[in-house]
Amino acid sequence: MLTLAPVCDADAPIARVNPVAKLAAVAVVSTTALVAADWLTPLLLLAALAATVPFTGIRLRALGRRLAWLWVAAGTVVIVNALFAAEQTGRILLSLGPVEIGTGALLDGTAIGLRVCVAATAGVLGFATTDPTDLADALTQQLKTPARFTIGALAALRLLPLLGAEWRQITTARRARGLEGGWNPVRRARLFASTMFTLLVGAIRRAGRLAAAMDARGFDSETPRTHAREQRMAAGDWVLIAASAAVSAAAVAASVASGTFTAFA
Repeated sequence: MLTLAPVCDADAPIARVNPVAKLAAVAVVSTTALVAADWLTPLLLLAALAATVPFTGIRLRALGRRLAWLWVAAGTVVIVNALFAAEQTGRILLSLGPVEIGTGALLDGTAIGLRVCVAATAGVLGFATTDPTDLADALTQQLKTPARFTIGALAALRLLPLLGAEWRQITTARRARGLEGGWNPVRRARLFASTMFTLLVGAIRRAGRLAAAMDARGFDSETPRTHAREQRMAAGDWVLIAASAAVSAAAVAASVASGTFTAFA
């Protein structure tokens, strides 16, 4: 079931960190991984992220479910870049007719895949330990984001589980009426498009009613808003940001020392 609720222990150290601090840490680690074009830097960052999992309070099974498709996508990136590289450099590992894979192309593809893994894992660790309402409060208080945009985005995020439930309801109702695609790919594609259109129409109508209701309750007012829950940056929040910067710098330094570091151009 689609849910935006945190899947972690609320008393875990990282779960108690200010959401803005977690966003900053994720941005630092992800930016470092994306800037570094070698394979060692993202690999070290991925190892550091794995070491932080016990401090997030996230159950491994829940974490695995959230990361599964992202890591599959990263593996696909590795394969595609290794197969369709402009030039197969290094020792040829696989040669099947016109298809060749060299060590150079495989390392380059692996580096890109590892960068995707770092960004995906850091993002999942950050958002899986953050309540959306706390995130909206922190954005409006620490980063001074517009309350109308932030609260509207929060309301939209809160509707995502409802869209998932409606999708299952529509497909179940159509299956009960005998509308199934079976093994016919054309029929399945048409049924999918029809279901998506039905869901989109319902979402647009609900969004209009929600916007009118929020405006009626004063969300469109220019009056400064107060906050029921104060979000403050504590010492532990700054420690997390500093630790992410230190780990990123250490990973780059280790890569430079080993002679593998190259910057993305």
